[in-house]
Amino acid sequence: MSDQCCGKHKDCKKHKNPLMPKPHKILDIIKESPTEWTFRVENDIPIRDGQFMELSLPKIGECPISISGYGNGYCDFTIRSVGKVTDALFKLQPGDTIFLRGCYGNGWPVEKYEGKNIVVIAGGTGVSPVKSLITKFYRDPERYGKIYTILGFKNEQSILFRNDLKAWRESDNIETIYTLDNEDKEGWEKGLVTAFIDKIPFDQFGENYECVVVGPPIMMKFVNLELEKAGVPDDKIWVSYERKMSCGIGKCGHCRIDDTYVCADGPIFNYSFAKHLID
Repeated sequence: MSDQCCGKHKDCKKHKNPLMPKPHKILDIIKESPTEWTFRVENDIPIRDGQFMELSLPKIGECPISISGYGNGYCDFTIRSVGKVTDALFKLQPGDTIFLRGCYGNGWPVEKYEGKNIVVIAGGTGVSPVKSLITKFYRDPERYGKIYTILGFKNEQSILFRNDLKAWRESDNIETIYTLDNEDKEGWEKGLVTAFIDKIPFDQFGENYECVVVGPPIMMKFVNLELEKAGVPDDKIWVSYERKMSCGIGKCGHCRIDDTYVCADGPIFNYSFAKHLID
């Protein structure tokens, strides 16, 4: 039997092109900081926390962006203006159209987190890939144990998701430590996120906990070293590696490390495996 589509299977997933982007309307734009904006885009594609999509503009280009939030009929992308595609996105307005394909990646293993204490450590734009995950913990506290967050930003100007940070701080189920690298701010700690890992009561958790770490590679390296000093086993640490992802389906090879394709096998990895992924 031929694998060619007969033309009658318009909705048959088997015959859909996984690299074909589709148009989606921008519903809103939230200016989180001077260089990082959240684009709320119409969406009916099923999403797992921690996945990403490929965003594109005709004649401009395409880039992979983590999903920072989602709900009925929409999803959010928090984007930093750092290149040709993102600079062009920052010129758009609500009502304009962008193109999406995905979702791609495996997402956070949220089923594994149920009933456990969760430690989330993230820095800068690395807060974006965990925002929807923390929101899930916040909205359904009965399903999870105590949530501990250490979230760091360079300075006050670079703080993201201010309303969410405030809501999480006021939650009975979430213990928050918010840090600025090099500025003083009331209610915030001063210093890198690694300096506050010793405030997490790992000795009270027994085996009933998991850790989530996201940020620049150098940040994740030193966070994981501090977690090791605190006695956290590698298999209780989960990381998001978003290295050189391009096609999203493991075909182009740009994100390949040995036999691992970050876009298709990840971007979420258990650290017991990820620590061996060395460029």
